[in-house]
Amino acid sequence: MNEIEIGPGKRAHIGYSFDDIAIVPSRRTRDPEEVSIQWQIDAYKFGLPMLAAPMDSVVSPETAIAIGKLGGVGVLNLEGLWTRHEDPRIPLGEIASLPQEQAIGRMQELYSAPIQPELIKARIAEIRASGVTVAAALSPQRTAELHEVVVKAGVDLFVIRGTTVSAEHVSSKTEPLNLKKFIYELDVPVIVGGCATATGALHLMRAGAAGVLVGFGGGAAHTTRTVLGIAVPMASAVAEVASARRDYMDESGGRYVHVIADGSVGRSGDIAKAIACGADAVMMGSPLARAVEAPGKGWHWGAEAHHLELPRGDRVRVGTVGTLQEILTGPSHTSDGSMNLFGALRRGMATSGYSDLKEFQRVEVVIHRACSRPRR
Repeated sequence: MNEIEIGPGKRAHIGYSFDDIAIVPSRRTRDPEEVSIQWQIDAYKFGLPMLAAPMDSVVSPETAIAIGKLGGVGVLNLEGLWTRHEDPRIPLGEIASLPQEQAIGRMQELYSAPIQPELIKARIAEIRASGVTVAAALSPQRTAELHEVVVKAGVDLFVIRGTTVSAEHVSSKTEPLNLKKFIYELDVPVIVGGCATATGALHLMRAGAAGVLVGFGGGAAHTTRTVLGIAVPMASAVAEVASARRDYMDESGGRYVHVIADGSVGRSGDIAKAIACGADAVMMGSPLARAVEAPGKGWHWGAEAHHLELPRGDRVRVGTVGTLQEILTGPSHTSDGSMNLFGALRRGMATSGYSDLKEFQRVEVVIHRACSRPRR
C-alpha cells in the first residue's frame, strides 16, 4: 500500500475498500452457464465459494444444513446461544423484541450462561446427520478449553475466529494458545482469522492454517472502528494477504492457503471484488441475516455486541428480503445486490471473460470512488 505523511514523523498507508474499486471486463465474454464458481478447501468441495459467519443471527443448526445443501458452508458459533441454552429460540425471540436501549445489556446477561459441552455435541451431531460438511467456530480464548469436545463430536472444518488473531499472543496472566502446535495436532483443517496484513497472514500460514480470514472491524454489526480505532479497508487487506499467500507458496514448496474475505461483503458486487482482489471465498453475515429462515428474525449481531467488559458491536435491524435459496442462488426480486448473490458472481465473471475463480483473481481492477455507496 502507498504511504503518505499525515504529519511530521508520522506516515500512513493509503488503503482501498471494495466501494473504491471496480472490475474491468477483458476482451472476451462468456455464457454464465459455462462459468464455474466451485471452491475446494482441503478435501471438501463446495458449489459456492462462501461461508456463513458464525453469528447467532445467521447460523443455527437448521440454517447450517440449508446452506450446506445449497452449496455453501454454515459455520456454527460454539460460544453462542445454541450451546448455552437448551432451547435457544426463547432468548432469540427475546433479543429480537428488545427495545434498542436495553438490547446490549440483556444480551450480555443471556450470553453469560455457561457453555455446555453436551450441547456442543448435540448441535454438531444434528448438522452431521444431514450429510453436509460440518463447520464450527471458537474464539482463540476458548479453543484450548473446548477443542477436544468439538473434534470428537465430528467437526469437519474448525474455525478460530476473533477480531484479531495472531500466531504470537503475548500474555503474562494466562498460557497463550500455541497456534502452530495446536493446528498440527488436530486431524481437521483449521481456518484462522482475522488478520489484515501480509506479515500477520504469513505467520498464520506458517502455523499450518488451511485458510486465513481477512478483515476486522468492517462488518455491518461491528463498532470496532469506533470503540478500538481498528479497521482496514478490505480491498487493500485482501490483496495484501493474497500477496503473502504467493510468498508462502514459494517458501513452503507449493502449499496453498486459502484467503477468505471476512467483512464488508454486503452485496453481490462485493463478492466479485473480493475474489478479484485475490480471495478464494467470502465469509458473510448480514446478507444471510436477511433470510426468512435466519434465527435473528430480521435482526443481526455478532459476538462483539455482548462482550461483558467492552461491547464493540450493535444489534442492527436488517429486515427480511427472501429465502436463503433466493439470497444465495436466486431468483432475485430486487436490483440492489441483496439477492441471487452467486448468480451475480457467475454473471460478473462471464461478463469479464473468466471461467473459474482462480482465473478471476487475475482480473483487472480500477480505482473508482464514484461507485461508492452508503454502507448498511
